[in-house]
Amino acid sequence: MAKREYFIIDRSALPEVYGQVVEAKKLLASAKAATVQEAVDMVGISRSSFYKYKDVIEPFTDMVRHKAVTISAKLEDVPGVLPQFLSVLERSNVNILTIHQAIPIGGIADVSLSIEIPENNWTIEDIMEGLKQVGGVTSVKVLARE
Repeated sequence: MAKREYFIIDRSALPEVYGQVVEAKKLLASAKAATVQEAVDMVGISRSSFYKYKDVIEPFTDMVRHKAVTISAKLEDVPGVLPQFLSVLERSNVNILTIHQAIPIGGIADVSLSIEIPENNWTIEDIMEGLKQVGGVTSVKVLARE
């Protein structure tokens, strides 16, 4: 089997069908199209074109590696603290991969979560500072970074 080679090429230099295949794949992934036929009809290409190129083209942004970070926090057992904590993450546009909140002991709940920070987004330092500002958060620390 021949070694695969990859190139970064401006979309404007490619035939339009490549962009349409990417758009059809996005429609399918987001469930905006239920079937391949529906997706290709929406973008204006044939099913054969879709199948010919679907495995050999991906948007560059989908190939960019995201930073994964695991965070540990201690939150006071007061209504609304966890939603406010999570709203900082929402505003930071991170993807929450996992979240675990232990049963509060002594009025403090341990929370651990793993988040994915897209490239060209907030830094983990900015996010940590925002989390520390939430009322009822007694500590926040980074446990691991990918």
